[in-house]
Amino acid sequence: MAHSTTCRLRFQIHQLDGQDRPQPAFGLDGILTAETVQSFLKEAGVRWKQILYTPLLTFWSFFWQMLSRDKSCRAAVKRITAWKAGHGATVADEDTGAYCKARARLPESLLQRMMRWLGKTVHADAPPQWRWCGRRVKVVDGSTVSMPDSAANQKAYPQIPGQKRGVGFPIARIVVVFCLATGVVLETALGRYQGKQTGENALFRRLWPELEPGDVALGDRYYGSYFDIAMLKQRGIDSVFRLHQRRGCDFRRGRRLGQEDQVVSWSRPGRPAWMDETTYRSIPETMELRQTRLHVGRLGFRTRVLVIVTTLLDCEIYKKSDLASLYRRRWHAELDLRSIKAVLGMDVLRCKTPEMVRKEIWMTLMGYNVIRALMVQAAKSHNRDPRQLSFKGGLQTLQAFREKLQQGSPAERQLLRTILLRSIAHDAVGNRPDRVEPRARKRRPKPHPLLTKPREQAKAALLKAS
Repeated sequence: MAHSTTCRLRFQIHQLDGQDRPQPAFGLDGILTAETVQSFLKEAGVRWKQILYTPLLTFWSFFWQMLSRDKSCRAAVKRITAWKAGHGATVADEDTGAYCKARARLPESLLQRMMRWLGKTVHADAPPQWRWCGRRVKVVDGSTVSMPDSAANQKAYPQIPGQKRGVGFPIARIVVVFCLATGVVLETALGRYQGKQTGENALFRRLWPELEPGDVALGDRYYGSYFDIAMLKQRGIDSVFRLHQRRGCDFRRGRRLGQEDQVVSWSRPGRPAWMDETTYRSIPETMELRQTRLHVGRLGFRTRVLVIVTTLLDCEIYKKSDLASLYRRRWHAELDLRSIKAVLGMDVLRCKTPEMVRKEIWMTLMGYNVIRALMVQAAKSHNRDPRQLSFKGGLQTLQAFREKLQQGSPAERQLLRTILLRSIAHDAVGNRPDRVEPRARKRRPKPHPLLTKPREQAKAALLKAS
């Protein structure tokens, strides 16, 4: 049975019938255009009534919502109202409900696919001189995000077991694969914080089909297990990981390549519970790996000595100094996660259902990749290294130029884009060798006590006391 059209909806249709319906422009020529988004929407079969929140307008608003400091739906609707007013149209009702329903209709797979597409496009277009020893390096790292304490979120992503019910927040684990040269997100896996097959290793294994033969996987010691290294090698992927703290290292044994640089043989451990017997038998019983000990002499660094384990055995092509330089660049993954969580605000999500939480993550990563793509273009145009440009500076520049880029003609956008890229290239990260900062905060938080019971119980206690 068809639902009757409400009075408010009929009024909107009456207002829009006599108006031209302009389509929003992203102003991101060469990176993300309205035509590109339309093609993805059409491919995904996204269609609904052309009233106010069309699929393109909904995507456009959601995209800029995730890149804004104020991520509320009300602010997103206000931006739509201002954009419509600029085209001589009005919005009859600024209630956020219609926008939230339209946003919920965007398929999760569409946002995830677009994020991957943009990341792979930027990664593939990176100049060869940005590679490490002529190799493509993909760095992996994991983190966590929290979300509102709703029943649906708690069921999909439960809070830490040690916390009291009603006091903690749902938490999810994410593992991200970055392009080391450009910083774009290539792949992301999302799972529960605790439980079977929810660790960083398990989530990283989900992403292996998207890695390419000839890649170099770079990560910390969490990923350096025998099975992970062996199975990556079977796929034609080399590894550079820090040696796990539980595995011993004796430089008196093995084939010596140089000072504290050797090739050793590892034996296959017993079959883990997560691996089937067929896969276990396909893994070689022994494996030759290269171990290199690095001494960190910089003052203020917490780590003084570390051991790198890698499948790159040729010491003529991959010198010890090259491996040291590569592993130091692994820290870019930590900085990239900081940019996503702190600068873009993905550390604390806003949506109250698991599906919308995931959409919020994919769209935030989409916005992150757009900024990285602009930084790559700025680096190419001005002969810079994209890793030496400020991500926050790129975000601030894009926000400052956004309205002019969307409203300008093609010729005006071309001029604005030239100035925008020059401005991004100007925001280089300062060269601060041997910088040391204490891991402490000077500004004190407000002296409010912590909430140690569910909010409803705390409110009832206040009412009772009064």
